[in-house]
Amino acid sequence: MVNSSKGKWLGILMALAALVTACILGISFYHSTASIHKLLTENHQLNKAVRNLTQEEQIGYATLQSQSRNDLGELESVVRFVHTAANNSEKTVSEQLFIVRGDIIHFDSLIVKFTNEYVKDGSERALYLWRRIYGETTTPANGEAIEIPGTAPERYYAITESLHLKNRDIFWQAIWDLANDTTRLNDYGVQAVFGNAIYTRMQPGKVYLFKINATGQIYPEIVDTY
Repeated sequence: MVNSSKGKWLGILMALAALVTACILGISFYHSTASIHKLLTENHQLNKAVRNLTQEEQIGYATLQSQSRNDLGELESVVRFVHTAANNSEKTVSEQLFIVRGDIIHFDSLIVKFTNEYVKDGSERALYLWRRIYGETTTPANGEAIEIPGTAPERYYAITESLHLKNRDIFWQAIWDLANDTTRLNDYGVQAVFGNAIYTRMQPGKVYLFKINATGQIYPEIVDTY
């Protein structure tokens, strides 16, 4: 009887802990999205920075630096990934090196499109947030992060600078979080948030330019360097 009673109380305590955690997360998300709504509608500098985003064509590129076999005999590719500046595909913002298993490389991104009403000039504007990179035999969840969710991408320096220091984390965390609650999108000036994963077999001597089409889909354009 004693063990049964203890088990019952333990179950109740665990359920209460889970409920409290869910409430805290719910309150946190509510405040973050409420804050982004206020920022999008009241911060004129932020509004201007988003309106200044142009319809981009190229948002980065990648090259295969080298390939080799590891101790298990698996092919590993060293991929150089270059972030280019918003509105200026010729300017490098940052670059990273990734070691990926295999030669078929997946690039995963998150696209956030603002409503025409928010932008006000009838043209769509979008943020392109790189998420992770992984090989054919690696699950997306185990891929390496290109940009960390919740952080401010370097390519959107102008948007980050338009916000007060105390609001920067709130804004970017909310932008990433909106992907998990699409019912709130229109309330916060966002038309759509969706993922876009592309993959390609990478080869040496080629540059893989990441281009955007009119619907917001990312695709690689391959250019020979020889």
